[in-house]
Amino acid sequence: MTTAETSPEKNATAPALRAGWVVLICATLYACYFSHLGAIGFLGPDEPRYASVARGMAESRDWITPRLYGKPWFEKPPLYYWGAALSFKLFGVSEAAARLPSALCALLATLALAWLAWRLYSAEIARWLLLLLPTTVAMIGFSHAAAPDMPFSAMLTITMVFAGVLVRLVPSNHLRSSWSFTSFASPISFTSLLFGLFLGLAVLAKGPAAVILCGGGIFFWALFTKRWRDALAVVHPAAIAAFAITALPWYILCALRSPDFFGIFIVEHNFKRYLTPEFQHIQPFWFYFPIVLVAVLPWTLLLLPTARELARSFQDRLGVGANGIFLATWSIFPCLFFSFSQSKLPGYILPAIPPLMLLCVSASTRLLAANSRLTRFAFSGSALIAVATIVAAFVSSVRLRGLYRLMDMTEDAPLRMLVFVLGLLAGVIAAVFVLRRRPRAALFCIVTALVAFLWSVTVARVDSSLSSRQTAQALAGILRPDEEVLVCDVARSYVYGFNFYLHREVSEWGQHEPQRQALVVIGSPACWSELNGRKYHVRTELDFARWPVIEVEGPSPATLPLRRQSQ
Repeated sequence: MTTAETSPEKNATAPALRAGWVVLICATLYACYFSHLGAIGFLGPDEPRYASVARGMAESRDWITPRLYGKPWFEKPPLYYWGAALSFKLFGVSEAAARLPSALCALLATLALAWLAWRLYSAEIARWLLLLLPTTVAMIGFSHAAAPDMPFSAMLTITMVFAGVLVRLVPSNHLRSSWSFTSFASPISFTSLLFGLFLGLAVLAKGPAAVILCGGGIFFWALFTKRWRDALAVVHPAAIAAFAITALPWYILCALRSPDFFGIFIVEHNFKRYLTPEFQHIQPFWFYFPIVLVAVLPWTLLLLPTARELARSFQDRLGVGANGIFLATWSIFPCLFFSFSQSKLPGYILPAIPPLMLLCVSASTRLLAANSRLTRFAFSGSALIAVATIVAAFVSSVRLRGLYRLMDMTEDAPLRMLVFVLGLLAGVIAAVFVLRRRPRAALFCIVTALVAFLWSVTVARVDSSLSSRQTAQALAGILRPDEEVLVCDVARSYVYGFNFYLHREVSEWGQHEPQRQALVVIGSPACWSELNGRKYHVRTELDFARWPVIEVEGPSPATLPLRRQSQ
């Protein structure tokens, strides 16, 4: 056993130190995954549409057919919609409730991967994974998104954890001690059931790509390690049965209810999305290389010792290096697979981030114990990047809100300020540890600083520029029952936001002209000249956050000049 596996383990037995680890890990998981879920309104075109489908499912109690504005919408399978609809029923309709399924899935995936890290490597690596994985840009961002990306990645991560057990990466003595409920079935067959169950849930989260990503990672692991017999354990009859029982019923029911389901979902939103540029997400082949570098921030420099350790794993691929190869094929295959796609979005490679971070943590910890200069540089550089990130976020928040409005004016404002100050102090201490060449202590302090910063500061309370929430709420306050809402030159992402917040489908001015009273949201100066030539009576001119709004009555013989108010 190496020094990295013994000395830290003995130190961690001290009750105070163990309690410190537990507190910091729990605070990290909460701050990164659950804090400020509703701080920003729905962003982009996808969040408000997915939330609208989930709300419609909760209201109609039709848990089979996803509907957008009353019409069947088969862009994604239902797992996220089920979670968000249940969240709406339990907690009411809100941004936080819509994003809660993603946060819970991120937590489950992190805990499952930490268990695998504990069994494959050591408790120390599992602890560091619980701190570093949640603080990555990808995990924070997608755990706060009302979208299927995180549920899909989480279900696939848990699936691959059970795959690691099935292909015998976890020692058999660990396996026997892990399952105490084996009176009715062997540990392997029960693991096969769980493997099939979570693979089925992954297919219900985003489609058949789950089978390809899971199968591809395992196939290339077997190819490099020559352990074909172990790899075949994943096609155990129990796994196949559990997968079929979990995934197939929804697909069959949808096909029976909607004859065009397979044509829309399978052909258009899977094959065409991958093989053709029809969806206009065209990017170069190397697109995911910089995406990965950004996704693992602030720990990007840890990829340097990881590459060095992977070379060692491939040299010993028939021995203990099989663990590293499993994580490598699990993380690299999604990047390669989607690099060949004609439609690329950053969220497609989210399943590659958890195993990549486990690789980074295990490689860096081992090399740091061996006094590797490269690893010390990577740890210290990562800590400095994190400090710089906190400083940049602090400066931007002051510029956006002002120093005296930095904290929310709530009852817990003093506590938030205290935690914020302690977080900045932890960042300063981390920088001192970097200078003194104590990278582990620096990382511990920088995680503390990140957690404090994430919990205490809402950096992006800028709904007026990122979301249509503020304008929609203001419109809802003055909207009459018989009035229409129209938009003119407003980006579609904001239009979908209006649709959700106003609980109605908003029309474009050029496609529909009101025959009665209407509120028109003005998105560009060109709209003013266009509407000025129309014979509409302008009742009021308002100015809500990002957009000016005019209230018009039906066609009138008199044309009043439209005056744009200053913003």
